[in-house]
Formats: sequence, structure tokens, C-alpha cells
Amino acid sequence: MRAKTLTDLLKKGDRIAVSNITGREASKVALTTQQYCGNIVAGWALGKAGQTLKTSNYGEIAVYGQFEELIKHLPRRKRPNKIVVYSPPEAVYGDVKEVIEYGSDCVETIYVITENVSIEVTAKLRRLCDLSGIDIVGCNTLGIINAHDRVRTGAVGGDAPEESFQPGSATVVSNSGNMVNTIASYLQSAGLGISFGISTGKDVLILTPPLEFLKLAAKDRRTRILVLYVEPGGTYERDAVAYLSRHRFRKPLLVYVAGSIAEGREISLGHAGAVVEGSGTSATEKMALFDAYFDAPVFDPDNVSAMRRILAEKRRGIRVRTLHDLVPAAITLMSALDVKRDFRPKRPLALNPWLVDLGPLARRLPRGLILHPGLIPSPYDTLVAQYVRSGLGRTPTRQPMRNTSHASSNDGTTPRVYGHSLLKIMDKRSFGEAVLLAWLGSPPSRGFEPKLFEMCLIASLTNGPGTLSAQGAKLSASAGNEPNAAMIATLSCIGTVHGGNGKLAARLLIDVFGETGMTDPYARAKAPDLDDLVRRYVAHFRKRKAAAKDAGLDYDRIPCLGHPVFNTEPVNYDPRERELNAYLEAHKLYNVFLDFYHRLSLELMKQGATNRAHAVNVDAAIACTCLAIAWPFLVDKTLTVERAVDLPFLTFALGRVAGGAAEYLDHRDCGTPMDMRIPVAECVYPGRKRD
Repeated sequence: MRAKTLTDLLKKGDRIAVSNITGREASKVALTTQQYCGNIVAGWALGKAGQTLKTSNYGEIAVYGQFEELIKHLPRRKRPNKIVVYSPPEAVYGDVKEVIEYGSDCVETIYVITENVSIEVTAKLRRLCDLSGIDIVGCNTLGIINAHDRVRTGAVGGDAPEESFQPGSATVVSNSGNMVNTIASYLQSAGLGISFGISTGKDVLILTPPLEFLKLAAKDRRTRILVLYVEPGGTYERDAVAYLSRHRFRKPLLVYVAGSIAEGREISLGHAGAVVEGSGTSATEKMALFDAYFDAPVFDPDNVSAMRRILAEKRRGIRVRTLHDLVPAAITLMSALDVKRDFRPKRPLALNPWLVDLGPLARRLPRGLILHPGLIPSPYDTLVAQYVRSGLGRTPTRQPMRNTSHASSNDGTTPRVYGHSLLKIMDKRSFGEAVLLAWLGSPPSRGFEPKLFEMCLIASLTNGPGTLSAQGAKLSASAGNEPNAAMIATLSCIGTVHGGNGKLAARLLIDVFGETGMTDPYARAKAPDLDDLVRRYVAHFRKRKAAAKDAGLDYDRIPCLGHPVFNTEPVNYDPRERELNAYLEAHKLYNVFLDFYHRLSLELMKQGATNRAHAVNVDAAIACTCLAIAWPFLVDKTLTVERAVDLPFLTFALGRVAGGAAEYLDHRDCGTPMDMRIPVAECVYPGRKRD
């Protein structure tokens, strides 16, 4: 290697250039890095010449079209000596080759963040850099951090590197980049800070293997302990241990080997190089390798005295069985070798339960086993606080219910629904009123609400024979079943995708309006500032959506916006929702939840989160109607939140099961047996014959 110590790999004053800097991940990491240490001088991305990345404290980061252009425009004193490669796998070779061609007189180290670079390309990269005298780290590294100089490359430390990486005496060398962050945080509980945090990467071929970092750490005067996180796959650890044994390595190691749980099971650890192939590459074999080097058993936190004696005698270090054993092992090692802690331990490493409700069990448990509520991390703390502060809904008292029901009773003469005579309901009430009484536990508080509820039932009745629930009833009729089986088939074809989104919409509305103090959802004059609620909700949604895409994850979509049939215009409407809305307008009524949903659809388009205003579909209209009916009961704490969010789903199911009965009757009268069956000629098998 060109580097002689770890500081040669990264130190204060180094100048970094980033490839593909306008990419989603690269731009986000670059801005965080610039906020942390300001060591990025420029970046390049094909076709993006002339653009800039704006930072809050270091001005703008210039973007060039190619690395050659970057070198020509930057004065010599500002040319980069470190390169971070965020290019797609197919572009990595070309970008590294260009860096070597035009930057060989200034570039010292290249960090390849990109994962899944082919073995052939990775081998060529190492050869090119060796010939040019340039160090290269990766592929699939998260980067390196120098905590003493407060500088980093890549994404080590995440969005807040200063929280995990306090300057100190330990250097972490890890196959996994995220585990560098985790281990650094854990070690704070031992009063141990970080000198360097190093992610080697864990593709099949590691450009700079752990041994090279160990050699450099041996010369780092601030590193007194090395912590290794090791995964299965590869023989790099075997090479390292052989070298350490031959050269009487003087700095102690704390080692955690992951992956033994996956042995013999079809479980992937996620990294391309974490594949067991050949002797010495499994987790168990690597554990035995380090235990033999340490000449010590695995660390036992229940026998610290014996461990301290062994460590004081052998002085090579020890392996831990679990990650949380790193803290007591580090404390024991520091005590045995007279290594002073770097600072007062930041916080104990312990369970941090967010919510605790042991109930009567707490009186029977030993004191040491009783958990206490911990600190809820962001952003979940605000979500939990919002739910608690909203004060909506009651908490029911649990009791045996085998022969008990609040919903119904019968004294031998009069059946009742929540204490109300069923006979009087039959005489005086509509079907909608009766169902609402049965679901709410009390009659609805407004005279117009049963009519709106019945409109929701009618809207749910059908959306044509092609819907999943209608198909269920038709299939049942085609098979020759009785009406009840067809109605069950209809219900079994209703789920979270078809019909169940109303439940999600009700949950969303409770989250949004729960803190507003609103008591009457029909009072337009007393409604909260909907424009402000909508703007903040959409801004938060866009942030969550962007974060999920950055991480390559799916994101939670806003329920009940859009419909596959009513979704072709710049501004779309579901005609069933329009009918409900027309009734409200004709009777000079107002529903704050429906108003919120309409504004939400428009704001999403306005802020660029969607390319059109999606229809507020019938599920949303049902949810808004049912939640408005339930809201006074939630405010008065006579209804649980869970019951309120179930109401839209129940309404849709009740209406649709009647529609399913209609499909059954029609199909039974006019259809032929088994006519829903797909002919063999139309069925496709995508595989190949096995016999």
C-alpha cells in the first residue's frame, strides 16, 4: 500500500471528489459529509456539468461532467487527493480508469462505495491502482471516518456521525459498514471512543483486506485496541491471523464473528461476499481461528475475574459471543491491560422498552426483572406522543366474555341491542340507524347521519361483475354452492387491497386530527386550518417517500386516493363519492374529513408528489362519513379508536355482501355449471416440464 499509517488514508486537510454526485444516495451523503467536515471540493456526473449542490455552511459543491473536466478547472492546490466512487456497477471501471489517467499526480486513495461490482472488474481495479501507486478500498465499502480529525469519506456515521464517533482509543475494522456505526455507539458505554472507523466492504473480492488495515493500525499511536466485525466467506481472516502470529502483533483485538446462526440454513446475510465456500470460510471455523490465536475461551460476562486474568497473561485479546458482550469485554480488556478509558461512559447498554405495561405480573416478578419505560428514539417519539396526546377513544376493561355481550341480550321475551329493545327499533328506526346503534353502542347523534350511512352501504353494493368480491360470488354459484356460501365467498374476497383501505384512511385521519382539539367534524367555522394540515402532511409524506427510495424500500402510500377506473384526467373524481358530496352540499352540510381529503389530493399534485389529482375514492368517502359519525363518541371516550377505524371496512363489507348475493342469484338463474372455469387452452405454465 501507498499509505504507511491510517492517517494517510484520511486526515484533516484531505480533499475529496465524488463520482455520480448528483445521484440520490451520493448527493444526500455528500451534503451530510460537507455539513460534518467540509472536505468535498467537487464532484462529477455525466451530463450534469454546471450544476451545483447547495450546502448550508460550505457554499456550493461544483459538479462537472467528467473527472477530466474537474481536474482541468480546479487549481492545483484544490485538486482532490481522495476519490469516493458512487457510480453504478457498470460505470465503476470507466470512472476509476479516468481518475487514474487524469489524477495520478494528486490522487492517493479511491473508495468504491458501489456494491455488486463483478469480480473481474474488481480484480482489474486493484491491478490498475497497484501500477499507479494508488490505494483503493472497497468495493461495497461504506467509507472511513477519522474521529480525532473529525473527517470522513462515504456514509460512515449516517446522518449524525458526531453522535456515534467520539474521539478515542479504538479502531473498528468491519466487513459491514452499518456495524461500524453500531459498534462505535456500543463502545461509548465502556467509555471507549474511536480513532478510526473502517468499512472494508464485503463483496466477494475485497480490494483492501482487513490485514492491511491492521498493519496500518499497528502504527497509529492513538489506536490502543482494535475491534473486528467478521462475516462468513473468504479467507482474509486466516491470512490476517497468520500474519499476526508471525509478527507478534502488540495491540489487543476484540472480535465478533457473525453468521453462525445461518449455518445449515438457507439464510443470506446480505453481502455478496458472505458466502461459505471452502475450508476456513464458515463462521464457526473463523471463531475457532481467533480463539486459537487468542489462546483463550470466548468471553464469559459471568466470569469477569477469570477473563481478566487470561487477558492480562495472553495480552492478545478475546472473542465475544454476542455484540452486546463487546461492552463488558472492552471494560475487562482495558482493566487487564491498563488502558485508560477515553471518557466517562455515555450511557449504559441495556434494554430500552418504549412502552411497559406488566399489569398484575409486576407484583409477582423479581425486582431485577421488572422493566421500566425507556427513551423512545426519533421519529417514533413524536408519533407515540401524538397518539397519547390526542386523548381520543376509550380503553376498555378486559374481562372473560364467553357468556357475556354488551352488544346483545335476551331476557326470554325481548331481544336487545346495547340495551335498546329490538322490537322498538323495528317499529321506529331505519336499517341504517339500527346498524349504527349495533356498531357504535349508542344511536347516532345527528338526524342526517343514518341517511349518509345508508348511501355508503348503497355505494358499496357493486362496482360491476369484474370486482374481486363479485367474482367470488359468481365462482361460488358456478360451483353449485348455496347462497350462504356465495356470500361468504364475497366476504373472503374483500381485503386490505379491495375494500379495506377505508380502515387505513380512518387511521390517517385520526392521526392528523387527533391533536387539533376538534370536537365537531360538521362545523366548518370551527374546523382547524386545513391548508396548513395538508401542506405539512404532504411535506412529511414526500420526505418519507424520498427516504424510502434512497434506502431501496417500499413506502407507505396514502390510502384511498386513486382508482384504476377513475384515474385518467388531470383532476379525477369517483362518481360515488361525488354523489355523497352532492348530498352534503344540497343539505348545506359539511364534513371536515372529506374536505381534507379533497385538498390533500390537490396538494400532492401541487407539490409534485403526484402527476395528477387522484380521485378521492369510495373507500375514502365511506371512511370520512363513518369517522364523522363516530367522532363525538371518540371525543367523549365512549368508543375505542380500534372500533372507529373498523367502521369503514365493516360498512363496505356489509354493502358488498348484499351485492354478492345479487351476483349469486343472477348467476345461478342464468349461468351454466362451471362456466367460470378457465379452459385448459387458456392456462399457462411458465416453467418447464420436469418429467
